[in-house]
Amino acid sequence: MILKTKTTVGEYNIVISRGVLNNLNEHLNLDRKVLIVTDSGVPENYAKTVAAQCKQGYIYTFLQGEESKNFDTYQAILTQLIKNGFTRSDCVVAVGGGVTGDMAGFAAASFMRGIDFYNIPTTVLSQVDSSIGGKVAIDFCGVKNIVGAFYPPKAVIIDADTLKTLPQRQINNGLCEALKMAATFDSNFFAHFENDELNIDYIIEQSLRLKRQVVEEDEKEQGVRRVLNFGHTIGHAIESVNLGNLYHGECVGLGMLYLCSDEVKPRIKNALQRLNLPTSCEIDADKIIEFMSHDKKKAGNSISVIFVNEIGSYEIKKMNLDELKEVILK
Repeated sequence: MILKTKTTVGEYNIVISRGVLNNLNEHLNLDRKVLIVTDSGVPENYAKTVAAQCKQGYIYTFLQGEESKNFDTYQAILTQLIKNGFTRSDCVVAVGGGVTGDMAGFAAASFMRGIDFYNIPTTVLSQVDSSIGGKVAIDFCGVKNIVGAFYPPKAVIIDADTLKTLPQRQINNGLCEALKMAATFDSNFFAHFENDELNIDYIIEQSLRLKRQVVEEDEKEQGVRRVLNFGHTIGHAIESVNLGNLYHGECVGLGMLYLCSDEVKPRIKNALQRLNLPTSCEIDADKIIEFMSHDKKKAGNSISVIFVNEIGSYEIKKMNLDELKEVILK
């Protein structure tokens, strides 16, 4: 299946097909120099499979984890591009999760003011969410995604067979981003998480259809795309405070529970429990608020947050830091 996604600079294909990793030349232009960026947690054979299909492929592997999403790794990727004589006609391919996509995408966006970038996500989280939409970034001064760009990929390749090597916790972590989209946009999709045996292929496709619709309507996050941040305002702060003890999706799930109605909260909590995701954690409210004060959606003393009163719908609220602290302490 191919979903075409429109951007202000053209359109790109999202290719969804099991086994497509072995047939990349049908969808990507690899007849040039290709820097394949991956991390140490991704099975080596994935990057090697990509490299084998390139005219001139190079593999750069950085240490797995959010801690590597920094200027040092960014500089190391740029060094590989310069050292191997890459030009504007060459490209970068990300093979891995959201951190890999962010690192490779940001390097591609800035090298020679922008070279082609392909994204091959290999985690549930990146397949259902972060791989499309063109947001690339790194962390800086302890603040998540504070330095980055909007830079759409030339194509995204979704091969669900790459999920077979993931531990169950990572799979559940990624499914939380799909749950987030269902909670805000599609009550029938949300019911799948409440009642059905989970079908990963259906979840990936439905999540991508929803996100594509949102991104096409609001590429630069000026309006409806902000809804994709449901759970993220508080979730990002929890993630920063916990310093890697909780995964991104787990933190987003916790963040959703703070910004929904009393009627919605038990339904989200039940869905999280079905995914074996945490529904509570010990947090320092003052530290959470401190991190939220750096939120990109902050204007003055207020932050625009997404609040769900009813499953399948949303409200954009402006809340000041004191109000958010009250919500956290509630």
